[in-house]
Amino acid sequence: MRDVIPDIDRWHVQGKPIALATVIQTWGSSPRSAGAKMALTPDNEISGSVSGGCVEGAVYEAGVETLQSRQPQLLHFGVADETAWEVGLACGGSIDVFVQPLKPEHYEVIRAALLEERPLATVTVVNGPPTALGNELIIPDEGQTTGTLGAWDSAALAAAQEALKASRSQRAILTAPESGETVEVFIEVSLPSPTLIAVGGVHITIALTALAKTLGYRTIVVDPRRAFGSEARFPHVDQLIQAWPDEALTQVGLNRSTAVAMLTHDPKLDDPALKLALPSPAFYVGALGSRNTQEKRRARLLAEGLTESQLAKLHGPIGLDLGGRTPEEIALAVIAEIVAARNKAGGY
Repeated sequence: MRDVIPDIDRWHVQGKPIALATVIQTWGSSPRSAGAKMALTPDNEISGSVSGGCVEGAVYEAGVETLQSRQPQLLHFGVADETAWEVGLACGGSIDVFVQPLKPEHYEVIRAALLEERPLATVTVVNGPPTALGNELIIPDEGQTTGTLGAWDSAALAAAQEALKASRSQRAILTAPESGETVEVFIEVSLPSPTLIAVGGVHITIALTALAKTLGYRTIVVDPRRAFGSEARFPHVDQLIQAWPDEALTQVGLNRSTAVAMLTHDPKLDDPALKLALPSPAFYVGALGSRNTQEKRRARLLAEGLTESQLAKLHGPIGLDLGGRTPEEIALAVIAEIVAARNKAGGY
């Protein structure tokens, strides 16, 4: 959604009707994942995409029809192998796309949460009675809900909370508790932008933050030592904090979209920060150091009150074992482990 917000805002100011198309499921090869958006107006204006270009025309036509009829549509497209080559895919696949008129009051709630980096889930009826089709319930991680699915609100709330916990958008069947009537919904989980906090302005950090920026992470470097945490060394990062790590982490805040990498190799800096990071919702916490260093670190942290389950979250020695030795190779190993943890691959 973030990529289409500027255009939606502009069209809204101009008073144009807007339709929103959302990928709700893919099979086989697909260039866009569930949750990908395409916004459109009847004036041949498009923002975002739902595929590599092979179905955008049909989705646009469906969007215009939806604006005229005010009736949402669930579309299914199969992409043949020969068509797939034309849009840069190795093989074919298929996608389901839900098209609906944009609800300005709901859009404002979602927009605010995205810009303020607050997690939320949006539950939309994509298949069911015509009177329910397109109904939405917006469920923030904290705070009040917006909208309603009527008889399915309680089921939607439970399903959304599970999806938020798993950090995964998904389709689901909801059953009304009293009537037993069912609807199919798409639960879209919107999380804060991924952020990498690197503690320690060492050489590895220079390469690590550059790689993270390439992958779309917001990057923050923390180091109270001005010789290490200087703007001259880190002109490319989004934020540079010259403060003790525990103070900096409290200032920034840690959420489920945060990765923290401790790279100072100094217990005076690493340990206080780990005592905050390990109990936090951060999806990744790693610390530089040999196995012997890690054992001593774990013993210190246990003695200072952390639990075994919290210490089990620590990735140490940090990074995947790629056999690298240079700062750049170590940075590659660290960012690879972070990506694996975020995608929950490899058992992380």
